[in-house]
Amino acid sequence: MKKILLLLSCCLLVLSANAQTGGRFTLKGTMADTAGVGLPEATVMLLAPKDSSLVNFGRTGKDGSFEFKNLKRLPYILKVTYVGYVPFQHNVTPAEGDVTDLGKFGMKYLNQELYAVVIKAARAPLSIRGDTVEYDPRSFKVPPGATVEDLLRRLPGMQVEQDGTIKAQGETVKRVTVDGKRFFGDDTKAATKNLPAEAIAKVQVFNDKTEQSRITGVEDGKREKTVNLELKDSHKKGGFGKASVGAGSDNRLEGKINYNRFNEKNQFSVIGLGNNTNSGGMSWDDYQDFKGSQSFNWGDDGDFGFGGGRYISFGGDNDEESLTIQAGRGGQNKGFNKNWAGGANYNYDDKKTKFNTSYYYNQTNQTLDAIVNQRNFLSNLTYNTVDTNRRANFNGNHRGSLRFEKTIDSVNTLIVLSNMRIGNGTTDYTNDRRYFREENVLSNKTNVKNFSDFNSFAIGNTAIFRHKFKEKGKNFAASFAYNINNSNGIINQQSVNQFFNPMETEPDSVLNVNQRNDTKSLRNQIKSSLLYIEPLSKKFFLESFYNFSLKSDEVTREVNDRGEGIDVPNLSLTRYYNNKSTFNRIGTTLRYSHNGLNISAGVGAQQIHMDGKFAVTKDDDYSFVDRKYNNVVPNVSMSYDLKKNRYLYGGYRMSVNEPSISDLQPIVDNSNPLFIRVGNPNLKPSVSQSADIGYNMFNPGNFMQVYFGANYQYFRNQVIYNQIVDENLVTTTTPTNISGGNMFSFYSNYGFPIVKTKSNLTLNASYNLNNNLTNINNVLNKTQTNGYNFGLRTDFTPSDKFTIYANAYWNISDTKYSISEGQNQKIVNGNYSAELNYKLPKDIYFQSRFNYNTYTNDRVGFNQSMPILNVSFYKAVLKSKKGEIRLSAFDLFNKNRGISQYASQNFVSQEQVRTLARYFMLSFTYNMRGVTHSVRRKGYGF
Repeated sequence: MKKILLLLSCCLLVLSANAQTGGRFTLKGTMADTAGVGLPEATVMLLAPKDSSLVNFGRTGKDGSFEFKNLKRLPYILKVTYVGYVPFQHNVTPAEGDVTDLGKFGMKYLNQELYAVVIKAARAPLSIRGDTVEYDPRSFKVPPGATVEDLLRRLPGMQVEQDGTIKAQGETVKRVTVDGKRFFGDDTKAATKNLPAEAIAKVQVFNDKTEQSRITGVEDGKREKTVNLELKDSHKKGGFGKASVGAGSDNRLEGKINYNRFNEKNQFSVIGLGNNTNSGGMSWDDYQDFKGSQSFNWGDDGDFGFGGGRYISFGGDNDEESLTIQAGRGGQNKGFNKNWAGGANYNYDDKKTKFNTSYYYNQTNQTLDAIVNQRNFLSNLTYNTVDTNRRANFNGNHRGSLRFEKTIDSVNTLIVLSNMRIGNGTTDYTNDRRYFREENVLSNKTNVKNFSDFNSFAIGNTAIFRHKFKEKGKNFAASFAYNINNSNGIINQQSVNQFFNPMETEPDSVLNVNQRNDTKSLRNQIKSSLLYIEPLSKKFFLESFYNFSLKSDEVTREVNDRGEGIDVPNLSLTRYYNNKSTFNRIGTTLRYSHNGLNISAGVGAQQIHMDGKFAVTKDDDYSFVDRKYNNVVPNVSMSYDLKKNRYLYGGYRMSVNEPSISDLQPIVDNSNPLFIRVGNPNLKPSVSQSADIGYNMFNPGNFMQVYFGANYQYFRNQVIYNQIVDENLVTTTTPTNISGGNMFSFYSNYGFPIVKTKSNLTLNASYNLNNNLTNINNVLNKTQTNGYNFGLRTDFTPSDKFTIYANAYWNISDTKYSISEGQNQKIVNGNYSAELNYKLPKDIYFQSRFNYNTYTNDRVGFNQSMPILNVSFYKAVLKSKKGEIRLSAFDLFNKNRGISQYASQNFVSQEQVRTLARYFMLSFTYNMRGVTHSVRRKGYGF
């Protein structure tokens, strides 16, 4: 398979090379103003006369000259755009000889009389203004019914990964807006996967300011890659959308609908889906939100001052984890999933008032059957575990958000935000786990049957006020937030734990567990921040800030041993605690900002006060935890706009995190008899220091992109979990502090067009070094992991009828253990994929996607491969091609499984999950278009 993909890449390169030789000519010329002065950096394009599709593009040099080499000897349309000038257009007919010199052309300066002419002539496949690239979708053909995601894949400089992640000019897109407005919050995939390509008039890619920079009015030198989708006039007024339904083999069903209704001030959208095809269910982030542990880190949080002093989290000690014991790792593409989801989004914008609100609900019923093989090693012993388990999960999640921004007057702005999560779920888990000593001797055997039922409610509310003083650069900002995060749940735990003596078939001892765990967690947080910016001069600014947070946690955990109709309280596992964590930080930063160079150096003084009490029950005698941690936290950052889309950045930061209350409590948790946890009241705060540097470059003239960077992080008093493994292979963990752990990473990316508008190639590589320290049976184990990642991506679009995308990715993880060098592991994972789209006669389209995954670990004899082939045929039907009939085949080789492998601390693990494999689907899609395409503006047409 590797050879096939390598041969495919070579064929593409040969085709590209052949396309540049034989019967070709060079086109050159110069663009100038009416006085004959050359216009540098003008966008120059060659278009095909038949449909104005883009053939080649570039930018003029300093003297206004341009040159295109190796052109086919065909007629072209030359189109040139330059800010402030009337777009220029000229028909090109190749002259005799190898070079056609068009000479010097003059461009007219834009004035009011020429405005109507500009409107007619302004349409161009792409235009470049500074760091903004604007595309005209009409020049990049996609099949009927295609989504914005399909369109983005055709645009030069754009990439869309298989999971929907968007990259522009080599950088990950952080925000997608529609007509400048948010679409389902900051979900970059909501718009691209649901809006039709035919609705888009322009695609704009640019570097936007960060949310904090917009709020405070201070340029912080940071950028967020943003894509704005400008709707056609025909879709700004009226409704449009898409509905599809499908049925397949093995009772597979799916349905999806989206509808949008926009006008100049309002945007309204609804989406919905349902399926049992493992598509579009609950993501990992959704699951974390559901558990209430995402801490509302959704931007706009109003935490002023430099980052890294201490992340003011909202969540607590993650006691919800106890409610999902043995739930295992999920994933919507593993196992068998039934998904339902739906939501609505509304935007209002009248310049002075911006309002956005959205609601989204999704639920997933998931069944997982997995086998996990794990090898564990100590300094003098190696043992294996084989875990066969089954999980039946239900997760339901409501999400609501609101953002209101009011420009009160020219100097005052108010922003109000609210984000809400409501969730509930159940987990039914059974497993058979066996422990084997060396030579495959059975040591322990555990049978578990757990059932949990839990729910959560969380809401975060923030208000931000900004005031601009008359003096330029002087600003004041204040924020206030109130957050609630409540959860409760019940878990019934049953297990039979058998312990065997060597060479005996009957257990030496048996430990039965039958318990009910009822946990309630009530968490509240109040926080506030102040920021004052004083301009010292035109280039220097002094930023002073204050942060305050008061977080209150109250957790009740009641554990009862269940007997014959009688529940007996288990006082060794039951616990109650109430904790208050107060955070204060004051600091100042001196910032220099001039001519693209932004440097800031600051220092903050902070105190964390943890005031807690805990007992077996709420009415017992309390033990107390009273800790104050004082730290001085420095921060340095730098960014430099080198112009011409080149950026250099770097910085140093220090962060301090207090230990969790649950780790501080000297309580033994033996709810799992084979894995016991013990707290440590003597823990200190962990400190991490990190430094990074990077460089980005994008050449809009030839769409070449380069970026690379490095990061180093060092840990002091890092909280790690010591392990004591006894003769029965029972593990006891205790949190403790240790210094010396560190991480280093380097990443790089290089992309360029092989043939402009036809083929592109992107190469990337990265290196990661992790040094982790853990004490195992009182012996310090240094786990060192060297990670090497390599990837390439290419696309080939010789015509509107044929496109192919190919990827190859390799990951090598080389892990070494000081405690047992003989167990060093080298894990190699590979992924090879290709996607083909081809238009057949009579409006029939063919699509195929092939994935080939490999998983290798020679040390344990693990060698798996998984080829997945999906193919489909579809035909556009009905008037105006509003309908689509599609026949699809998924996983034709019937090889799909969920496979994962990794090495960490003192173990290496492989997991295989039975999951949805081969099936066939027949579907119908209808594109709703509420407004005809004949809409025209008064006075001119498109």
